[in-house]
Amino acid sequence: MALPKPAANGLDALVAPAIDSTPDVIDSVALARLYGEPLFAMPQDLYIPPDALEVFLETFQGPLDLLLYLIRKQNFNVLDIPMAEVTKQYLSYVDQIRKHNLELAGEYLLMAALLIEIKSRMLLPVKKTDTGEEVDDPRAELVRRLLEYEQMKLAARKLDALPQLGRDFQRTHALMDLEFEQALPDVSPDDLRNAWLDIMRRAQLNAHHRITREQLSVRDHMSQILRRLGDVRFMEFTELFSERVDQGDAVAILVVHFLAMLELARESLLDITQVEPYAPIYVRLSYIRAAA
Repeated sequence: MALPKPAANGLDALVAPAIDSTPDVIDSVALARLYGEPLFAMPQDLYIPPDALEVFLETFQGPLDLLLYLIRKQNFNVLDIPMAEVTKQYLSYVDQIRKHNLELAGEYLLMAALLIEIKSRMLLPVKKTDTGEEVDDPRAELVRRLLEYEQMKLAARKLDALPQLGRDFQRTHALMDLEFEQALPDVSPDDLRNAWLDIMRRAQLNAHHRITREQLSVRDHMSQILRRLGDVRFMEFTELFSERVDQGDAVAILVVHFLAMLELARESLLDITQVEPYAPIYVRLSYIRAAA
């Protein structure tokens, strides 16, 4: 509840003026009517008494709000409230409330009774309990309520500082046209050609190199070399491979054929001779030479 601090003024002179300013003959439009009587000119002796105007200087949201205001205004320590001074100021304010609004002062009177009770308990001698411990401070419960109220008040201020719809901003509304026409892409022949070349380039990057295993036998090629040299006394080294080259055999077959020739030479079945460096190389069977 909001509680005011009063100040005042009034309108008695306007309601019951000392001199009747109403003309006897009405020949113009009235500016206003006061209690049914026309008013043709603004009064020059307008007087507002002090009790007719109320000005709200401070507002409080309840007894705790008023009590917290008195403590914070004078920089009192909440954990060590001077009960005599605070109670005196609180009762002075409650007396002002009772003069204007007795119903509103009811809950404030309840807090005043609590303050007087705490003040009275603090005047009594401090006695220890049966266990030897000191009794709780009479102000402890009031301090707890004040601290909780202050925390809630600060939280309310933070929430009020947040942007609010209707106060700090307004919600905008916009109409969305759901009808649309699908636009086809503008594609030229050059774009198609470039796209096809890009596909071919990526296909080459993903090409697989397959390696197959060929069944090649050195012994089989040794037999082929022996059969070829069996009909001649000797043969030039290049002629031994000329037939393979003409048939377009794979490199692997030529390598195996060469290995077969070396294997025959190692087993002393084949002679490989050369008269001088860079001269032709000749190949012949060893056992033919022995027979000769």
